[in-house]
Amino acid sequence: MTAPMTPQDQPSPSPWQQPWAQDSGDPTSKGGGLVRSEVRGALLVTLALAVSGLLAGFLWVQLAPRVPLVARDGNVLLADSEAEHAVAIDGTFALVGLGFGAVSALAVFLWRRRGGVPLVAALAVGGLLGALVAWQVGEWLGPTDDVIAHAKQVGEGKIFDAPLQLSAKTALLAWPMAAMLVHLVLTGLFGPRDPQPAPVAPGQWQGWGEAPGGAPGTAPGGAPGTAPGGAPGTAPGGAAGQG
Repeated sequence: MTAPMTPQDQPSPSPWQQPWAQDSGDPTSKGGGLVRSEVRGALLVTLALAVSGLLAGFLWVQLAPRVPLVARDGNVLLADSEAEHAVAIDGTFALVGLGFGAVSALAVFLWRRRGGVPLVAALAVGGLLGALVAWQVGEWLGPTDDVIAHAKQVGEGKIFDAPLQLSAKTALLAWPMAAMLVHLVLTGLFGPRDPQPAPVAPGQWQGWGEAPGGAPGTAPGGAPGTAPGGAPGTAPGGAAGQG
């Protein structure tokens, strides 16, 4: 016969089986709101950089060197055949893109220091869109691309400016690359750090070696040397001394 289980012999619930502490708010709704906020911020950054391409294109027109052309005997020729104006024009565009990329990254970092993947993607996409807008606006604001009509207008032997053209399309990547790089550096140096875990007080280690809910060396809810729910020296559910 087995000994009846008394309320004192019944195992107490283990603290390791307790459910996790529930937050007062809904984590799903908080996470969804944070994601929506980051997406809205990324869309605003993309739109702002695309619009700022108008100013970048205007600066490119003002800073880029001119390519002089001259009309002779019905032909349009370079007034200075040895000058490397195309390289200088592409370099000017790249420098303007680098400057706008650095400024846009600084502005975004000051706006939201915590960063995030949506903001980095917005800097890349918005920087590329801004560079494309600057390229088209610069060529539109520059000298006309109808070289023949322009040569007839200025007359024979007169020097006039060639159309503003971007020869190396890789210069379009200067803006987004500079934006991502500067933002990465700023986030690494001045961005918020993850909170460090709180140190454990020495008194919290006094219970080390005790089973949950019992004295040292005892099973949970039982007396020393007993199995859970049984009398001393008995196996769970069996009589004393039985195999």
